[in-house]
Amino acid sequence: MTLTTDLYLDQVLAHLPRTTPQRQQIVLELRGHIEERLTAGRPLAEVLDQLGDPVVLAESYLTGLTLTPADFGARVRAKLVDLLGVLAVVAVLAALAWFSPREDVTVVVLVLAVVVAAFGFVAYTIVAEWRSGQTVGKRRYGLHVVQESGAPITFGQAVVRQLATMLQVFWIDAMFMLFTDRRQRAFELLSKTRVVRAGQP
Repeated sequence: MTLTTDLYLDQVLAHLPRTTPQRQQIVLELRGHIEERLTAGRPLAEVLDQLGDPVVLAESYLTGLTLTPADFGARVRAKLVDLLGVLAVVAVLAALAWFSPREDVTVVVLVLAVVVAAFGFVAYTIVAEWRSGQTVGKRRYGLHVVQESGAPITFGQAVVRQLATMLQVFWIDAMFMLFTDRRQRAFELLSKTRVVRAGQP
């Protein structure tokens, strides 16, 4: 597949968290460099080759950012918001089962409520942090999950981050925040991820 200017810029953006400051400014700057060199008569392939790997280029922008660790209180409040959201879904399902006139529907809805209660919180957190770096609670309190470099996390990292909840060692995991410089949980250290304040200058 031939790499175009837009595809190249999209690849750079894909490795910058959505809350990265000056995100659009970075794109405009890169587009300006590319167009300037194209106007000078240089082929696009050569121009993009000189700019280098889009992942490496994105990481070079991230190294210039100061990532401020999220404080303990904001993280606890964000987690409570997410937990309340899942409990609200379970409560709605339980109410539907309670008021259902058909017994077979009641059983199905109750099973669904149990599944959501058991796995919904972890599954939701994994997908939300992988896709956008934020759950509803983290967005509410201005927090963002990133790799240690500041890049967006991968699906595998999102899963490792939630192993403490799956293994029911969350409180031990959370205690690490009190003793690490970047306020990282044990499984954040293991996954090479951290929670920072979103949209920092």
